[in-house]
Amino acid sequence: MSSSTNHVHKRRIRFASSNIGSLTGKSMELIDAMRRRRINVACIQETRWKGHKAKALDDFKLWYLGDESGRGGVGIVVDKDLKNEVVDVKRLGDRIISIKLVLDNEVINIARAYAPQAGLDESVKIQFWEHMDGLVQGFGSGDKIIIGGDLNGHVGRDHRGFEEVHGGYGVGERNEEGISVLDFAIAFDLCITNTFFKKRDEHLITYKSGHHASQIDFFLTRRFDRPLCKDCKIIPGESLTAQRRLMVLDMYLSTGKRKKAKQVCPKIRWGRFQGVLLESFFDKVAL
Repeated sequence: MSSSTNHVHKRRIRFASSNIGSLTGKSMELIDAMRRRRINVACIQETRWKGHKAKALDDFKLWYLGDESGRGGVGIVVDKDLKNEVVDVKRLGDRIISIKLVLDNEVINIARAYAPQAGLDESVKIQFWEHMDGLVQGFGSGDKIIIGGDLNGHVGRDHRGFEEVHGGYGVGERNEEGISVLDFAIAFDLCITNTFFKKRDEHLITYKSGHHASQIDFFLTRRFDRPLCKDCKIIPGESLTAQRRLMVLDMYLSTGKRKKAKQVCPKIRWGRFQGVLLESFFDKVAL
């Protein structure tokens, strides 16, 4: 006879997305912001470091990918509690990096993507989205997906025709690059998470310069995992560059482990059988 009990609880994992504006000289500023805001994983861009490797940042860890020009670059920083749970790293082209995190009974794929700007050649944009397609296709069907990216598109406030992937809380007007973001979300059953939380524009705008403000940074997750996302917002007072703002996503994941089954040995209550056994013994003696 055996029994087992599941103890499942929800653990908050806080993700952040930010433009760093050169990691050189700002790495500890980033770590300080992550500590103050209790951020577990930060998806960053504009690292402006060449090459690709892993690097310790105090007791945090950074995986990064840079281009040959040293102008762009993407990276993912993981805090001390999760850094040893990273089991795989993928780098595609010079604009996409992802890590695979195994946390108890969850597999979580976290990616940072930096889409080409509007003025770049069309072939560069096509290659970027082909890489994004290949990345998501390589994830397991039951894995969690969190893509934090500057996708350089405006999905706009109007979500007609895209209600399943766009929550209706956007900024401005949709453009061609924004349609590419929406089409990608539909193709892989993802949702643009930060459009599903009703916020003032000040907590939706990711880029602000003078009178120009836009929303070009997004968090994408699987559509059926959206209920796990409890909040997604911009923190206006927390920025690592003058024009770009820190965006945070709070996601609650099941991290409880199944306890090992305990073997329970049944206890025989001999007192209940004492009278029966004695009666049986005397019957045999009489025979």
